[in-house]
Amino acid sequence: MYGYGYGYGGFFWDPTYYLVVIGVIITMIASMKVKNTYARYERVRSHSGITAAEAAQKILQGAGLYHVRIEHIHGHLTDNYDPRSKVLHLSDSTWNSTSVAAIGVAAHECGHAIQDAKDYAPLRLRGAMVPAVNFGSMLSWPMILVGVLLSFNHFLITFGIVLFSLTVVFQLVTLPVEFDASSRALRILGNSHILYEEELSGAKKVLKAAALTYVASAAATILQLLRLVLLFGRRDD
Repeated sequence: MYGYGYGYGGFFWDPTYYLVVIGVIITMIASMKVKNTYARYERVRSHSGITAAEAAQKILQGAGLYHVRIEHIHGHLTDNYDPRSKVLHLSDSTWNSTSVAAIGVAAHECGHAIQDAKDYAPLRLRGAMVPAVNFGSMLSWPMILVGVLLSFNHFLITFGIVLFSLTVVFQLVTLPVEFDASSRALRILGNSHILYEEELSGAKKVLKAAALTYVASAAATILQLLRLVLLFGRRDD
């Protein structure tokens, strides 16, 4: 019999579930950190008076990326860069804001556009992984559940765990992509004098807090994978 604990075969509740709880706590702390940090520096206006959208336009043009469009999308911190359509999306909280926080976020997305233009390998790898990761995330848990229901079918459960592990790999690949985009953003903001030195410090704190959410998400997923391996990776006679 696989697993241990309470419920059917330990699948519903067992001591390893605390790994999931720890992951949830980590992600909640990281989320609170980025929200609080952004809120703090959202109140700090840049001396230049330039908006985040204007800053993004200046950065893209400075990098020679005249083909990249900047579009306004709804939402709070839903900013993103789409390498397929070459569109940089800035959210309601960023678009017309002159805050240090908003300019930092816009510059970070510009960092992704520059990565795309320079064929940054981790970004290419992440993009290539998307179809497989979507497939894996859709089928991993159903596969594991079916394996459990079919008298703990070892093949199905193992296959489900392998599919789930694709998400872990994807999140690990995402880390250097995000860190590099922030590094590029801060370097450009400083060299172009869009932000003064003391303002640059605030933008750095915002981007550092945002990066921690990716680290927390990766850690939580790794803990989830560890739980699955502990539950189903051995047979108790």
